[in-house]
Amino acid sequence: MEIPEIVGSGLIVIGAGLGIGKIGGSAMEAIARQPEASGKIQTAMLIAAALIEGIGFAALFA
Repeated sequence: MEIPEIVGSGLIVIGAGLGIGKIGGSAMEAIARQPEASGKIQTAMLIAAALIEGIGFAALFA
């Protein structure tokens, strides 16, 4: 594995982590504002996080 591949892999992991963290933080704010909608918010959050993680894995192994 060469240096550009290592740096690219690190950037992919950092980007995916930041994206999932942003989704989680925004979901917590939304649940705090509307607790009655927590089920829908959590479902949407998990789907979005799974898509980001899947794209991250695909980018790592492509």
